[in-house]
Amino acid sequence: MSASVELQLSEFALDVAEGLSLPGQKKLQPRYFYDDLGSTLFEAITLLPEYGLMRADERILRRHARDIASAVGPLKLVAELGSGSGRKTAPVLHALREGSPGFDPFLYRPIDISETALISCDKELSNTAEVKIVCADWLDGLAEVARERNSISPLLLLFLGSSIGNLDRSSIVEFLERVRSLLLPGDFFLLGADLVKDRERMIAAYDDALGVTAAFNLNLLSRMNRELGANFDLREFAHQARWNEAGRRIEMHLLAKRRQRVFINCLEMAFQFTAGETIWTESSHKFTEDELRSYAWGSGFRPVESWTDLEWPFTEMLWRAEP
Repeated sequence: MSASVELQLSEFALDVAEGLSLPGQKKLQPRYFYDDLGSTLFEAITLLPEYGLMRADERILRRHARDIASAVGPLKLVAELGSGSGRKTAPVLHALREGSPGFDPFLYRPIDISETALISCDKELSNTAEVKIVCADWLDGLAEVARERNSISPLLLLFLGSSIGNLDRSSIVEFLERVRSLLLPGDFFLLGADLVKDRERMIAAYDDALGVTAAFNLNLLSRMNRELGANFDLREFAHQARWNEAGRRIEMHLLAKRRQRVFINCLEMAFQFTAGETIWTESSHKFTEDELRSYAWGSGFRPVESWTDLEWPFTEMLWRAEP
């Protein structure tokens, strides 16, 4: 790949070139799942009977929205990392509006890389709050919210759906420290996280009988075909979900069914795959509640309250930013 070509490449293309060139284990970043089709497929995944974590998340938010609003007090500003369509956020915003009549309407800043999801979010929640979307990665979007913030009254930052589980475990504290650096002392952070449970139940959540999760995973290859001029044959790859006991995580892989060579036009590069070789596309880490509390203390937050769903072990933890 020439230097002149490299200067014109998208971040997506450069990350693909790096990830598919890794020795030993090819790897792609899960944030690239979420083009418009990927975001739609993920919304479908959340409705599947096997995928209990999203319903657990929604049950907690629905049942304890008033408790959350009471714990944070009156607010002028709510932001959310990876908002998606905003469906699960609605009960919390309703409760906050009821608890903050003097600040009505407050401002809601959903942050997502999918413009389609943000448009849906705006439609879903514009009757509850003033919505000002941020189409960006999590930290870039939060930095924009922090720059444009015009009040020192507390902010509530939402990070729901166990998105924290998609980060490498070794980088979680660093990520949380960066989040904390963009907040003010006294701000609140509501974090959703999926808890460790029965192995077969966890694997089924990422390998459903209808094959929707498989389509979601394979769409990453399709996206490279569409946007980067790759020639992946999706029929020659299979979706695979694995439980890594040592890492306490579900891994999603794309497995090459046979030896093959894939050319990516915009990179002017070819990549070889052996039969059985995989591209590691996502990690979904599972946690214990004590582990999550240690992350809070280690990154500049103080745990305030937590709510746990027993039907599908999942927790929402409310933290406060310390000075």
